[in-house]
Amino acid sequence: MRNNSKSNLKKQQRGSLARKEAQLAGILITPTILIVFGLILFPAFFSIWVSFHDVSLRNLNDVFNAPFVGFDNYVRVFNDFAFKYQGAESWGAAVTSIVYSFASTILTMIIGLIASLLLNQKFRLRGLARSIFLAPYVAPIVSVAFVWRWILDPRPSGVLNDILMRLGLIDLPKAYLATRGLALLLMIIFQAWRYFPFAMLMILARLQAVDGTLYEAAEVDGANTWQKFLHITIPELRYVLGAIFLLRLIWTFNKFDDIYLLTNGGFGTNVLPVLTYQFSFKLFNFGVGAAAAMILLVVLAIFMAFYIGIVMKKIED
Repeated sequence: MRNNSKSNLKKQQRGSLARKEAQLAGILITPTILIVFGLILFPAFFSIWVSFHDVSLRNLNDVFNAPFVGFDNYVRVFNDFAFKYQGAESWGAAVTSIVYSFASTILTMIIGLIASLLLNQKFRLRGLARSIFLAPYVAPIVSVAFVWRWILDPRPSGVLNDILMRLGLIDLPKAYLATRGLALLLMIIFQAWRYFPFAMLMILARLQAVDGTLYEAAEVDGANTWQKFLHITIPELRYVLGAIFLLRLIWTFNKFDDIYLLTNGGFGTNVLPVLTYQFSFKLFNFGVGAAAAMILLVVLAIFMAFYIGIVMKKIED
């Protein structure tokens, strides 16, 4: 009987301790739950709700009584001249976003691959070179954007205009960021220049893990540099390159600040994130802006599903 009573007492003590630990755990994670709900979950579901209602400055003080409009906001986005393709003169935000995202992502990977191959070689001051290559990625976007605007300034005092005029290559200063086609090309170059260090770091980390005996064996077999790159380096990097491509594609498709700071979305550089801002904070039609944001979210969700389902699965295998 005594043994049974002691056993029951120990079970009660363990049960009481477990309940106290569970209560303490609940208390500790409550602030995190509240922060996640307040900053992520509630705004996300509220944006979905707003996208189906007519919300503007007229009824912003009574937003929860805004009239329900169904998919009208989505129809307005798809029919808006700034969104849809209208020929070579105006691609619209949808096509521009696709071209901008894919082109800048591919160029970012190419520059990152070249830089990583160079920095994987042994030479003096290699650490300093790596630090310099990281400068575009770690520099604040505001300062970088204003430096580029100074370089591409349309006035004669602009750096590029001044150099080209001194060399006699142009007679009059040019507005590079205000020229349709050229402005988008410059934005693609800017995006690749700013974010290639991310690709460089990931590729360089994988290059340093490649077994050196593979290159030695290939050299014994008479393979040249190009053949070693094609048959050893690229196969070893394929999963890293795939992950970088999809990650950078997702991040670039969702990028707002680069284009807004340089061109404000004008002259053929309007993309979906900038268009969402224009609907919401220039036209003050928050319902249509939320609908544009949901369209962007669906596209990003497709990219993410592809990333998780294809790339991550291959990496795990």
